[in-house]
Amino acid sequence: MTTKEALHRLIDELPDDEAERLLRALQTMDPVLRAIELAPEDDEPLTDEERASIRAARAAVARGEVISHEALLRELGW
Repeated sequence: MTTKEALHRLIDELPDDEAERLLRALQTMDPVLRAIELAPEDDEPLTDEERASIRAARAAVARGEVISHEALLRELGW
């Protein structure tokens, strides 16, 4: 069995979401990006403070108090 065949076999045994996450991590040599890809998913429940922050942010969006990332870059001259 070749190395690629062995890798294909190992990948086939992984759940789809894990295989994608691991392969994405292997695509980069950047240690920060690799650490982000390999970090476990945050599965802790939201706190009351976090839920309040989300509601406040959504209300700000609804009131039009935010701008897009692209608009901010234009405003900064980037």
